[in-house]
Order: sequence, then C-alpha cells, then structure tokens
Amino acid sequence: MNLLIKICGLTTSEAVEATVAAGADMAGFVVFPPSPRHVDLARGRTLAAQAKGRLLRVALTVDADDALLDDIVAALDPDWLQLHGKETPERVAAVKERFGRLVMKALGIAAAADLARVPAYAAVADRILFDARPPKDATRPGGLGQAFDWRLLDNLDPGLVHMLSGGLDPANVAEALRITRAPAVDVSSGVERAPGDKDPQKVADFVRAARAAAASAPAVARPRA
Repeated sequence: MNLLIKICGLTTSEAVEATVAAGADMAGFVVFPPSPRHVDLARGRTLAAQAKGRLLRVALTVDADDALLDDIVAALDPDWLQLHGKETPERVAAVKERFGRLVMKALGIAAAADLARVPAYAAVADRILFDARPPKDATRPGGLGQAFDWRLLDNLDPGLVHMLSGGLDPANVAEALRITRAPAVDVSSGVERAPGDKDPQKVADFVRAARAAAASAPAVARPRA
C-alpha cells in the first residue's frame, strides 16, 4: 500500500524540517486567522519556500474569496489548495479553473448521510478529505482533534481519491488504516505539544506508524495521486 502522508498546520521552520526528516509527503499551511495554526502571508511565504521541492505544499483556506486566494497563491505558490469551509461544488470547480492548482475539498463526517455529498464534490475536486464534522457551536471548521466512526467509509467507491483526517495520532493511525485502507492520511493536533506547536518526535512516530501499517496492509485498487 503506497501511502501519502500530510502533516498539517506547520507554523515554524523546525516543524517543516521535522516533516521532511520524518519522510512525510505533504506540508499543510493554514491561512485562517481564527486557527491557532494560522500563518500570515509573509510567514507562509517563508515556510512554503523552505518546503519547496522537498514536500508538496498545501495552503488550507476557509471560504476564502478570490482576492485572498490570489494573495495566498502569490505568496505560498502552493501545489494544492485545500478548501475547508462551506464551499459548494460549483465554488470548488471555479477555484480549480481560476488558479490552476490541484484542489482538495474537506468534508465533515458524522453520519452515513454526510457521504451523500461525496459524488458532487468528487466530480470537481482532485481529492476529498474526510474529517470529523465539528460541533454546531464550533467557531472553526474541521474535526478539532476528534475522530469520526471510520467504518462509515466502508462503502466508498474504491476509485475515490481521498484522504483520512480527524483525530489521528501516532497511537491510532495504524488502526485507522486497518479499518479504512485510506490511500492518504492527514494529521495536525495529533502531533503537537500545544496548539500550533509541532512535536518532532510525534511527527516521526506518526509517519513511522503509518508507513508500517501501510506496508503490512493488503493491496487495494485505490489511486494515491
């Protein structure tokens, strides 16, 4: 099983180096001020330049308008744009066409009914990211460090290009992969010492555990790209 691993919410040079050293594939940079992992455009430019050619760079945004996305693309030059808000399939398609970048759309999952949206988004996004659906009173999108019931993904189209997120950490990523056989995983708070502060040892442990689980898993006919 050829697994893609993303470490998200990088805010420091140390975190970028830890992600490279651990052997991850993707670095996520959050451009969303309410997040404790937010990086402004100047900081994002520096960190993305540090990661260039070493990691695939992902700029995470939440319901960003074209003007903000123009600034993000100019500053970070990301390989991927990750849309983590309430963007419609039409908006996803428009972002992909306008900016010419690979686009990942995050979908919050809490019940089987939440998967009804997948075909519409899969038709326009390059990858679907499954995250835990936030509580109704949450001030930020995403799983907020919580996992969802991974068995909900049992009946996914085996050809769906996707990524598993939400509550993953070094201790549970192997079980998550055993249950879902996801072709890609994403972690943020699960490898931190404090919100926004990545722990290099936890990053290394996560990548090691995920790679070991993937190596022992039966091959599945799911694309990685």
